[in-house]
Order: sequence, then C-alpha cells, then structure tokens
Amino acid sequence: MRGLMMDTPLLITSIMRHAQRNFADRELVSVTSDNPRHRYTYGECFQRAAQLANALARLNLKPGDRVGTLAWNDYRHLEIYYAAACSGLICHTINPRLFEEQLVYIINHAEDRVLLTDPLFIPLLEKLVDRIKGVEQFVVLSGQQELADCELPNVVTYEEFIRGEPEQFAWPDLDENTAAGLCYTSGTTGNPKGVLFSHRSSVLHAYAICLPDVMCLSARDAMLPVVPMFHVNAWGLPYACPMIGAKIVFPGAKMADGPTLHALFEEEAVTISAGVPTVWLVLLEHLRANDAVLTHLQRVVVGGAACPKSIMEEFQNRHSVWVHHAWGMTEMSPVGTYNTLKPGMEVFTDEERWQVRAKQGRGMYGVEMKITDDDDNELPWDGKAFGALKVRGPWVCSDYYRLEGESDAHDADGWFETGDVATIDAEGFMQITDRTKDVIKSGGEWISSIELENTAVGHPAIHEAAVIGVAHPKWLERPLLVAVKKPDAEVTKEEILEFMTGKVAKWWLPDDVLFVDELPHTATGKLNKRGLRQQLVDYRFE
Repeated sequence: MRGLMMDTPLLITSIMRHAQRNFADRELVSVTSDNPRHRYTYGECFQRAAQLANALARLNLKPGDRVGTLAWNDYRHLEIYYAAACSGLICHTINPRLFEEQLVYIINHAEDRVLLTDPLFIPLLEKLVDRIKGVEQFVVLSGQQELADCELPNVVTYEEFIRGEPEQFAWPDLDENTAAGLCYTSGTTGNPKGVLFSHRSSVLHAYAICLPDVMCLSARDAMLPVVPMFHVNAWGLPYACPMIGAKIVFPGAKMADGPTLHALFEEEAVTISAGVPTVWLVLLEHLRANDAVLTHLQRVVVGGAACPKSIMEEFQNRHSVWVHHAWGMTEMSPVGTYNTLKPGMEVFTDEERWQVRAKQGRGMYGVEMKITDDDDNELPWDGKAFGALKVRGPWVCSDYYRLEGESDAHDADGWFETGDVATIDAEGFMQITDRTKDVIKSGGEWISSIELENTAVGHPAIHEAAVIGVAHPKWLERPLLVAVKKPDAEVTKEEILEFMTGKVAKWWLPDDVLFVDELPHTATGKLNKRGLRQQLVDYRFE
C-alpha cells in the first residue's frame, strides 16, 4: 500500500521560489571585476535569473544542453546556476586552473553550446577558441567597457545579453531526476570525468548540509563561500543558502586575498565560511601582521585537505572561531562527512577533543560508509582497522557522464570506491589515512603524480621518474620529482622544470628535483612509492 502523500518533485526551482517568497529582501554581496562591492537581494537575483533564462531561450537551446561557466564566486554566477538548471539546461562549471588541454577536452566532451566567462579568462579563451568549435555564444560577465580588445567570436556582455528580457519565465515542470549540473574531476590519470548532478541530488544534499550537526545554516547566518563555485557547486552552498535565507557574501577573484577577506568578514558581519586550508593560512597571516581579530565569524568549514592543528588552534584561541573538518568528493556532490562533537565529548580533555577534531567527521544522514580489505570484506569501526573507503547514497554518482568504456569506480553492489584509505572509530568518526592512488593534494586541488612522471620521462636525458607529495608549510603538500638520468646524460633541475613548463599546469610543476642512481621497485617491477617515501621521510623543501 502506498502512502497518500503528494508526489511533489524535488527541484532546484523550488528553492528559488521559496527564497523569492520568504527571503526576497535578504542581501547578496559580491566583489566583481566591475564593482568592488555589489549589493542586491534574492528577489532581484531571481528576477535577473528569469531574464537570463529568457535570453538563453532565444538561442534555441534544447533541454539538457550544457551551459558552461568559467567564473568566480559572484552574483552573476549564481544567476547562471538557477537560470540554466531551472529552465531544463545543465550548468557546467569549469575549473579555470586546469591545464589548457584539459579545458579543451572538458568543453568539447561536455559539448557546451554557450560559455559565460569572467573577463579575466578572456585571454585564455582566445587561445583556445579554435579548438572549442562547439561553443556558439560567448558571454562576458561584466559591462560593455570590458570588451574593447576582446577577439572572441559571437561575444556579448552579460548585461547586454539579458537587457530588455522579461523578469518572469515559464519555468518548466521537470522530473526531479533531470540533470541540473555538471562538474569534471581529474584527480587521477586519463581524461577528466564528468559527474552529472540531478535536481533531486542537489536538493537533498542542500537539505543535509543545513542540518544542525552539519553546517547548521539558518536565516540568521551570513555565509562567505571561499570554496569556488567552479569546484563542486561551492560545496552545495549556492543551493543551501537560498533554501534557508542566509545572506551570501561572494569574494569574487579575491578568494585568496587576506585584506579583502578580512574586510568582507568584518564589514558584512559574516558568521560562517568554507574553504581549503591554504586560504585560511593566508587570512591568518594577514590578521597576525595587522594585529587584527575577527569579531563576527563563528565557525569555519575546512575541506579539500586535512586542516593542520595550528590553524584550528589559532582560529579558536585568538578569534573564538570553531573549525570543522569536512570530507567529500566531486562524485558526492560533494559533502560526505562533517566533524561536530557528540554529546558527552564536552567532558573530554583538550587532547582527547583534538584527537576527535583531527578526523574528517561522521557520515551525514544520506551517506552510508564502509571500509573494506583487499578481499572486499567489511572491516570493523574500531578506529584501528583501515581499508578502502566506500560510500553510497542519493547524492553519490552512479556513473560518469558519457564515459568511454566501463567505470571501475563502483563495486558489484553499487558502492562507490573513493580511492581513499580510512579508519572509522566506534563513534562513527572517519579519518583519511592514505590514498589508494598516488595523487597529490596541494592547497585542496588534485595533482596527478603519474602525469608529472610521464611528462618528465619525456625529456631525452631522463631514464625513469617518480613523483611523491612532500609536506609544505603553505600548500600542505607539494610534488617532489625524483629522477634517474640515462647513462652519460647530463641535465639540471632547471632544465627539467623548463622542459615540463607548458606541458602541465604551472601550479603542478614540482617544487624540487632530486637525481638518484635508482628508484625502488616492487616485485612486479612497479615503482614502489611507499618505499620511496620512506627513503625520503626526512626531506624538506628549501
């Protein structure tokens, strides 16, 4: 027997309508290329989203067509999120930090028909335009004055694009499983893989991160998302904040600028923020240098990499700000765990509390977790056993977008294999202990060690190369290239790095190159990265 409840679909459109009705006067603040402090309201935001939807409709886009963005965190980007998804299109957010070849692959693989870009990325797109022929319309997210020297074809400014369009749109009645967003992940070897989010998954994820034991978001909060909107939908915050009426403060391209962040936190009375550890290092250094204290901020969410205890202690002791670890992946929309203490832990000693807070947190309702051994046997939650971390749930991907061949990311029972090795204690707190694949995380962004190795071996003087992650005081982890020269060959560190420049993203380049006589190997002839790390355990970057 079925229950007698209305079968109302879970749509991003419903978040927009709810915010328009209940929080129309709630403020949104943005730093943009053409305005250092733009202000308007949710009501105005969604009127302009309707204008954009009407403008996109003039291009004869079909339901499911992809609308790409190369943009920072600001109000226009938020309008694109809703205009595209709620009109039946797919908002494809693109990470501009990727290497050019990856950008070309992603734009072409997604078959983006429209590309909306921040003015800062115009020179980049001008270099790529001959290789992304499927893009029919370029829209620059600024005013007319920014296009004086722009050489992109079929280009128009955002304000020109939506000018004169109606402030209402006939939003379609969509199935809740309709695709709404697309984000590519490139954490391992091979081409980037697309994760296709649905309306349903995005709404459920937004519900979950608002829960009290997760981010505890409410209309009383002012959220500053430092995590980029091109990185897994800014961790779902563009959906969660309108859902509960929180004020949003967007830092634009200034997301790693200490003075700007400090000014926004204080002048806009920001209560909660989210970002990777490197951003907080920059902010804390600025505050320290200026003998300044945060007076409104209450809590900070840290993901993308483990947060050093020193950052958490400085936030707490100097600024009375509580830092929460979180963990997730693009394939998980992305939040999977969140660290809040359980009842009874208030009596823990300081050291006992820090042991808990160092972990990545407990699984939210909606995310099931387990750890397994090499034979896929489930391991106990005792805080000692560690194994491959697997997850499943309604906002975890079931497959990759237009994947050529079969994905090996899911096991026979449908669990997603995260690629992380973890422990889970008896209280449900998960802690990442290693990664099953040798990617490096620098400032919260993935770097492929294998791609760096393949590039280095392309040099005629290099016989073999291995790349490992080494601790770094600012970026937490940076790549170290360890290379074996060919017999009688001579080459310097500078020559190797010069050879690699332009073949990988600039920020991927190793911080140092060590030359050795041989590299350790396993019995099967594979590079023994674990053995190499043990050999270089005392190595430190200069």
